[in-house]
Amino acid sequence: MNRKDYLDSWARVSPIVVRMVRKDGKCNHELGDTFHLKNPYDKPPGLCTALQHVLDLYTWRVALVFPSSEEDDESVYRLHCPSKNGTVWEMSKADAGEPLKAT
Repeated sequence: MNRKDYLDSWARVSPIVVRMVRKDGKCNHELGDTFHLKNPYDKPPGLCTALQHVLDLYTWRVALVFPSSEEDDESVYRLHCPSKNGTVWEMSKADAGEPLKAT
């Protein structure tokens, strides 16, 4: 694999968008908060470490477009923070036309 092929491969696996869609208790984040990961290894500033741990389990699945178990949309992973009364986040590959935003 040459350098161009390597960079082209990375272009196919990034970026990822994560957005809070439900808040059922105490959380430092707010409903609608959105984070953009440039690639599966990215750690956006401001994202709590507990949620980052959960996201890390799924970033490569999203980046490689593995289908989720969501019946209504297999392109979205709905993930719950570790707290029993926490938040629900949707994680998916960002649309190609969606600009990467600062977090």
